[in-house]
Amino acid sequence: MRKKSNRISLQTLLSDPEKSPEQKLALFAWLNLGIIESLGRGHLTPADALRIFFNGENCLFVRHELADENADTIMSCGVQLPDLFDILPADKAQQEFQSELSTMRSLCVNILEQKRLAA
Repeated sequence: MRKKSNRISLQTLLSDPEKSPEQKLALFAWLNLGIIESLGRGHLTPADALRIFFNGENCLFVRHELADENADTIMSCGVQLPDLFDILPADKAQQEFQSELSTMRSLCVNILEQKRLAA
């Protein structure tokens, strides 16, 4: 059984009262871009990403604390990644996986662009 300490806690990372909501959202987007890159290169499996980052605790934090539609969608996509390989043939699963990563990447860029334009 793996230790819970292997998880990334968004609550721990993003609860700094000194940071503005925009800064927290930007940090969330940058962190996700790294996870997406790791997934795309095969350094992180979808199951590990679910356990480490796209878990229920972080999903609830994003929904309630960040309250951003793009961020919520990123988390929802991340949660579903392992399921692609459970329900689809391997070639179709890989195609859908890459499509989901592309969607997630675009949403992260949208968050960063919105925050940059608002600054």
